Amino acid sequence: MLTLPLQLEAFAGLAAVGFAILFFFIIIITFIRRYKRCPSDRILVVYGKVGTGNSARCIHGGAAFIWPVIQDYEFLDLTPISIEVNLVNALSKQNIRVNVPSRFTIGVSTEPGVMQNAAERLLGLGQQEIQELAMEIIFGQLRLVVASMDIEEINNDRDKFLTNISNSVESELKKVGLKLINVNITDIVDESGYIEALGKEAAAHAINAARKSVAEKTRDGSIGEANAVQDERTQVAAANAQAVEGENTAKIAVANSDSLRRQREAEAERVAIASEKVQTAKALEESYSAEKAAEISRAERERSTQLADIIVPAEIDKRKVEIDAEAEAERIRRLARGEADAILFKAQAEAQGLYEVLTKQAQGFDQIVKAAGNSSQDAVLLLVADKLPELVKLQAEAIANIKIDKVTVWENGGTGKDGKTATSNFISGMYGAVPPLQEMFNMAGMQLPDYLKGKEIEGETTKEISEKKE
Repeated sequence: MLTLPLQLEAFAGLAAVGFAILFFFIIIITFIRRYKRCPSDRILVVYGKVGTGNSARCIHGGAAFIWPVIQDYEFLDLTPISIEVNLVNALSKQNIRVNVPSRFTIGVSTEPGVMQNAAERLLGLGQQEIQELAMEIIFGQLRLVVASMDIEEINNDRDKFLTNISNSVESELKKVGLKLINVNITDIVDESGYIEALGKEAAAHAINAARKSVAEKTRDGSIGEANAVQDERTQVAAANAQAVEGENTAKIAVANSDSLRRQREAEAERVAIASEKVQTAKALEESYSAEKAAEISRAERERSTQLADIIVPAEIDKRKVEIDAEAEAERIRRLARGEADAILFKAQAEAQGLYEVLTKQAQGFDQIVKAAGNSSQDAVLLLVADKLPELVKLQAEAIANIKIDKVTVWENGGTGKDGKTATSNFISGMYGAVPPLQEMFNMAGMQLPDYLKGKEIEGETTKEISEKKE
């Protein structure tokens, strides 16, 4: 028996081998699961790190290994998509609106370059989203094709119409990775009834051709009948002449003379009858031809009249309305643009002017503060001193602007306690009603300078000194 250390060592070796085998199998399974096969009705799009300058790698009908982490994949469905496109009121080359109901069958293309476009532009989109994208492209190209062709070409030459649609639509679908499989145009109609008028004109031509053919056959039958009657009468006359010749030998000269006379009379009558019928047939033929030409001329005249009286004026009126509407819209847009520019310019000018005024005021205040030794109170006093004449003037005008019509004073000439008369007290009281400068400064939160409010000098005010001088 093995000892315990040897058993542990053997178990560790077996575990390492088992782990290596398990890891190998995991790698094999991972590689197998990352190997993707592409069905015939799909396109395998590998994206991620697929090569320099390539956004994706497209595979149709094969398989590819998808590297983990650096690559991923998706499928593009190749199932055909049927789209019903009912184009309404499309303008033709003649400016006639037509309705073109049609059905288009499209699908994702498998061409190398176009398939790359599909991988870049359609990957991740649902079938409904692809259908809407294709419908927008088809609508635009179908309108362009209708606008480049006349109504007669669209109605009569359907092969050319379908070829133009296929070439125009397919070239645009290839840009997004799609291909055009089939196009079906059901019935083309127009609002003005132009196509219906073309059909009636073709039917009229066919009816006139049939009538002409019937007249020709009737003429040939009449001529053949006249020829048959002529042959019958000639043969009967010849048989009668042979019988009479055998029986009337003696009267051969008279019989010959009568026969010759009768033969000439019959020939003259035959020629007259045949000539009459031929002339009648020719007259009928010329009559039918004249009627046909007259009907054709009348139809052409009616069509030209309808075109000149209805379609052309309607087209002119429609174009005039469109031009007037476009001109009015352009005029309104230009007026609105001009008003907006004027408002903006005015606002910018006002803002610039206000900015300049405030800037200059700020610079002036800054210079005043610097002149006052950076003392805000002294700067304010400088501003007040500058405005002091105006303040005094306003204070004096407070009484001057009072309108007094008449003042009547009754006094007996006496004086009051202060030694002044009543008149002088009335005038000084009126002047005292004006706010003094000290109170105005106090309301503004500033101190009036001492030299303006009468500072005391050695116990006496400047007011008292002035009174003493008087």
